[in-house]
Amino acid sequence: MSGHSHAANIAVKKAKTDAAKGKIFTKVGREIAVAAKSNPDPNTNSKLADAIAKARAVNMPNDNIKRCIAKAAGELSGDNYEELTYEGYGPAGSAVIIKALTDNKNRTVDYVRTAMRKHGGSLGNSGCVSFTFSNTGVIVIERTPALDEDQVMEYALDAGADDFIVEDDAFVVNTSVANFSTVRKYLEDKGLNFFSAQVEMLPQNKITLSAEDLVKFKKLVDALEDLDDVQNVYHNVDLPDEDEE
Repeated sequence: MSGHSHAANIAVKKAKTDAAKGKIFTKVGREIAVAAKSNPDPNTNSKLADAIAKARAVNMPNDNIKRCIAKAAGELSGDNYEELTYEGYGPAGSAVIIKALTDNKNRTVDYVRTAMRKHGGSLGNSGCVSFTFSNTGVIVIERTPALDEDQVMEYALDAGADDFIVEDDAFVVNTSVANFSTVRKYLEDKGLNFFSAQVEMLPQNKITLSAEDLVKFKKLVDALEDLDDVQNVYHNVDLPDEDEE
């Protein structure tokens, strides 16, 4: 169950860089607001509890979290966000999935389509590439000298995780979507600190791009992630180690 995963290493690097971006609080705040809209109590709303855990993983202040929940509950004025998924192709036929939260669907699709076209990509029909991805719960745990690898693995197994991966600076726990909330809460209750904790779309197979196409692809992903309405970008490109920083 233990081992090295190139994909997991990318997840560790991405968790760190995402947390450093100024827009991360806004994006996570939208997820909290959407999750809290039907039920503002994280004790009975696992989706909200997962969103709060993600917010804490990026060091979002508790006051910000409470404000997002209050907006969703109607205590404060707030926007109504719609969850959208776009699928398409990047350079050299690479597969791209874009998850968005927006209060203006027309604006978002226009921005996403423009970014795709500008950087050698194109939007496709719903389902055109998603069948090559698997929804997986991914919990990236901060690895410290005080943490014993065997103990953390035991926690993950006891919680019901599917996979446990050891990296230089993190432990990565993969779960089924159904078990994600349970595993996340179990590990959280054990006092473990997360770099990230969320359900992701992982490619079943990856492709390798030429140096030229890789440059174009990275510019495409950067452009998409810079859009305010875009929450996550998933793809099937194998990124070299030097591109993970």
